Parts: sequence; C-alpha cells; structure tokens
Amino acid sequence: MKIGVMSDSHDNLPAIRRALARFEAEGAEAVIHAGDFVAPFSIKELLKFKGALYGCFGNNDGEKAGIRALWPAVAEPPCELQLGGRRILLTHDEAALQKAPELLRRAEVVIFGHSHHVVPGERRGGSPVRLNPGECGGWLTGKSTVAILDTETLGVRILEI
Repeated sequence: MKIGVMSDSHDNLPAIRRALARFEAEGAEAVIHAGDFVAPFSIKELLKFKGALYGCFGNNDGEKAGIRALWPAVAEPPCELQLGGRRILLTHDEAALQKAPELLRRAEVVIFGHSHHVVPGERRGGSPVRLNPGECGGWLTGKSTVAILDTETLGVRILEI
C-alpha cells in the first residue's frame, strides 16, 4: 500500500493541492497528515482526497472545534494506525513520544512533523522507521516536501512539490 505523508501545511492551499495531486499520481490509497493544518478551510481542501485521510493535531491547530466539525476522525497525538498491515504511530512532535514508550515499542513506523525538517525514513537496528516528511507549506524552509511510504517494503521517498 502506498501512503501519502505530509505535515505542517500551515494553510498553504496551493501546496496542499499540489501534494494531493502528487499523491494521486503516485497511486496513494491513503494520506496521513502529522498536524499543523491550522484553520478549518485547510481541512476542506484535504477532504477532497479520494482515499482515506488520517491525521492528528499539531501545536498550531488552534481552532480544534472547527477542524473537528469538518473532520471528526482527526486525532489527538499520539495515535496508532493500522494501515497496509503495518502499525503506524502518528504524532506531531516526536519529543512527545517519550511519554508513550509502550506505543513506541509496538510501532513499525513513526510519523511526525513539527520541526519542518525532513527525516527520510531512518531506521536504526530493530527500531521503527522514523519519517518526517518536512513541511508541505514551505513557509519556513522555502521547500514544500511530502513523502510516499510503501507499507510493503517500508521504503520512503521524499518528494518536493
């Protein structure tokens, strides 16, 4: 299963549209967003994706009630997902996982954002794959990036959009 992974879109609608179009072109069956959508109008754009959409809140998602009204399935981090036969742990800030060691032990993939810097699917020994797709919005680094996760191989590709 191919999964589109994004984070930190920060209301950049053109970047969200480019990301979703790229995910569709890549054959992604689901999208995971690791938080910092920011406003409900960004959710309306994300919900246009034809496949499944998963996500968690980030530290800049202030209007949670409005976001949740449009997307009731959005989660508080950290949250566990089962996709493509893999156990995926989703959070916005990876540092928060220090308080959830039992979740981390079960995970095969850890997806996070917050730093706006790419972590391209690192794996050390028996630890889970660590993936930060960078920032979709491109506001901080000047680069809009997302990722494709292949659950069959646990391979990750970082894509500039």
